[in-house]
Amino acid sequence: MNFRKGKGREDPEINLIPFIDVLLVILIFLMVTTTYSRFTELQITLPTADAEKAQDKPNQIEIGIDAQGRYKINNQAVSFLDTATLANDLKQAAGAMDAAKDGAQHDPIVIINADRAATHQSVIDVLEAARVAGLAKVTFAAQASGKSR
Repeated sequence: MNFRKGKGREDPEINLIPFIDVLLVILIFLMVTTTYSRFTELQITLPTADAEKAQDKPNQIEIGIDAQGRYKINNQAVSFLDTATLANDLKQAAGAMDAAKDGAQHDPIVIINADRAATHQSVIDVLEAARVAGLAKVTFAAQASGKSR
């Protein structure tokens, strides 16, 4: 075996010029194909809420039911004896609504806004009273009680 250094061998040479040429071509390609914009963010108009304004709901009758079973029609307390008296109160609220609209007949929407602790029977009583009063449009809204768990 011959362990002597050969005279015909040269040290390897690393040529970086082709590598730099490729990087420059890639950089030029990215600069030419990239589009730039003046605007960096979207202009969005966010909705606002104002709790102080009274919402205009001309054809809605809101019935509130609290945890003790008391009823309010359009924020006015009513006494509940049976569904017939509640139906009569609903008819009066609908009649007052029609009188305020110069006699125009619009079928009002009854919104049942019950407390979370209100009984199911009180909601059923309001549904029955609305049926007896001839008010066909009924919807529900839920409200959490003042206690936090």
